[in-house]
Amino acid sequence: MLQRIQSVWLLLCAACIFLTLKFSTYSGTNKRLESPGLLTGTETILMMASTIAIGILALITIFLYNNRKLQLRLTIVAILLETILLYLYYREIILYVGKGAISITALLHVAVIFFLLMAAKGINNDEKLIKDSNRLR
Repeated sequence: MLQRIQSVWLLLCAACIFLTLKFSTYSGTNKRLESPGLLTGTETILMMASTIAIGILALITIFLYNNRKLQLRLTIVAILLETILLYLYYREIILYVGKGAISITALLHVAVIFFLLMAAKGINNDEKLIKDSNRLR
């Protein structure tokens, strides 16, 4: 299971997305006029639920190594959920007043998308390998 490269990518994705619950993505003066207001994945219920959903989805997808088509679909769903989560972050950043700064840990979201894309590529390569080996039989 973990010897397949997409399992490693999905595990790294889950680790990064769960780290976004703890580390801030943006800091500035928030709508409650708290300075520094740190924007994390726990800011709103919707952001927290989608962050946890992406992490759990990545972990569940690791164990679906026998059903590569479902594994690929769930990886694509996780990519779509991450883009929705990025929109939710953007919507929250707009509500901040004054100047703020994007934290270096915001790169965790870029890493999540990268790891999901690499996992999808690995799943697709496995599917091609199975089709080629079935054709040779």
